[in-house]
Amino acid sequence: MTGTAAETAEIAEIAETVAIVVVTYNRADLLREVLTGLAALRRPADAVIVVDNASTDHTASVLDEAAVPALQVIRNATNTGGAGGFRTGLEAAYEQGFDRIWLIDDDVLPAPDCLEVLLAQDEDCLMSVREDRGGALIELAATHFDLRNPLAIKPKTASVVSTYADRAAMPARVELENVAFEGFMVRRRVVEAIGLPDESFFIFYDDVDYALRARRAGWRIWAVRDARLVRLLDFSQQHDLSSWKGYFMYRNLFAVHFRYGENAAVRAKPWLITLAAVLLSPVRGGPREARNVTRALRDARRMRSLP
Repeated sequence: MTGTAAETAEIAEIAETVAIVVVTYNRADLLREVLTGLAALRRPADAVIVVDNASTDHTASVLDEAAVPALQVIRNATNTGGAGGFRTGLEAAYEQGFDRIWLIDDDVLPAPDCLEVLLAQDEDCLMSVREDRGGALIELAATHFDLRNPLAIKPKTASVVSTYADRAAMPARVELENVAFEGFMVRRRVVEAIGLPDESFFIFYDDVDYALRARRAGWRIWAVRDARLVRLLDFSQQHDLSSWKGYFMYRNLFAVHFRYGENAAVRAKPWLITLAAVLLSPVRGGPREARNVTRALRDARRMRSLP
């Protein structure tokens, strides 16, 4: 006898195992709140793998006291950044044989039904949808990421939040062209095909790189409207481009263009952005940003291929 689609999804949800991977660094109090939320999931994970990136605050005591079922802790000797942390956690979950792996950061809190809503979707690449503490939609994952038009200085030309006024305006699923490692769920066959995140990104664009690899291997990525994830901190996307973070933002943006630009003009954009930043540095950014962007261009050229 053939069951309904709902029954089939329910059977798949029961049958599949899932590990949650959390990467943390020096945000012990936020981590405590996230772990409390993971312990309250209506469908508990089969494992919660926390990668501690050599925190120097009281993260260790928070982890020791956490009442999370099936908690595993990996303590890195050095800070490998979000990219290295997610690579470590994803690799550990994959090697333990889990069917699905859900990547979240240490500042996002899932709704109690978030995991079961995701598991009910028979798709290989899924994204939960973020909101702020007040319930406002803040999902910045791209619905259009343009690596074809050389005039698109910022390749993310549309996102969930720029397309839909609120969660109620969204359809049940929205197709994405990139993701954040704040609520991205992947089946193990995707990892088998495309490998692990590239830790050389350190921070920024490692998740974009992974999504582009998945899409180019033939997978579609779906944001699931009813899979709610609360972001505990405000977004801070406008980093000081003269700071150490500015270097990584420039370098990794350039690396994405070098790797995935669909034509020569797009792959030349990093050179033009570097020239513009250097020329404008006397009136915007100063010599530190000029040094950042020139070093970023040099180093991004070494990242044109996956390591």
